[in-house]
Amino acid sequence: MATATRAVCSKLSRTMVTLVVATTADPASIGSAASLLAMPGWQPGPSLQGAQSFVNKDVRLIKLDDRLVRENHLDRRWEEATGEVVNDVVFLSRHVASSTRPALTIHPIGTPQVLEGEDLVSGGKARWAAPPNPRMGPWFRLLKEVAESHNLTPEFEVTLEATHHGPEINSPTMFVEIGSTEEYWKRQDAAQAIAFVGINFQQVKFLFYFVAPPLPIQF
Repeated sequence: MATATRAVCSKLSRTMVTLVVATTADPASIGSAASLLAMPGWQPGPSLQGAQSFVNKDVRLIKLDDRLVRENHLDRRWEEATGEVVNDVVFLSRHVASSTRPALTIHPIGTPQVLEGEDLVSGGKARWAAPPNPRMGPWFRLLKEVAESHNLTPEFEVTLEATHHGPEINSPTMFVEIGSTEEYWKRQDAAQAIAFVGINFQQVKFLFYFVAPPLPIQF
């Protein structure tokens, strides 16, 4: 117990950050990131294995080049590279749906539906889910308000999704997505709505500190 307490105190004594992750391989992802970076306060940050990052208070935005569902353990990789503790992670991404309906979505991540030995076509690992990001509720409510005020609704549906893909990660995590076809992935007004929610980090911060490190969920 004493060892666990010391470990938690050590983490809380270091800088705790929110990691926002985007990829150039996805127009919705990089569009949302570009709109977020157009907001004031950003400065160049440290490189993560060649990937560019930006800093704004306790937020770190990373621009990658590969599929997000394959970028495992970004929280651990960031901590090892910078010494900063990752409090939570927000992935910016596109949303794909057979309905092709325009949508702004938020969801936790994990692949509990995949059994041992099955192909992990969407990343993650068998019978696993990451801890859900406690921001999901506040972000969802704010996203609905912003979408309405920016006249994105009723054209865009604002919705919560079930978990269904990776990457594997231990920190509380959520995906924020624009859907559902290329036409909408590139919509600047949708990207700006997500960015507007993103700059309100201080209004939707955690209302608590972790007493112990969060654990991934194994089914």
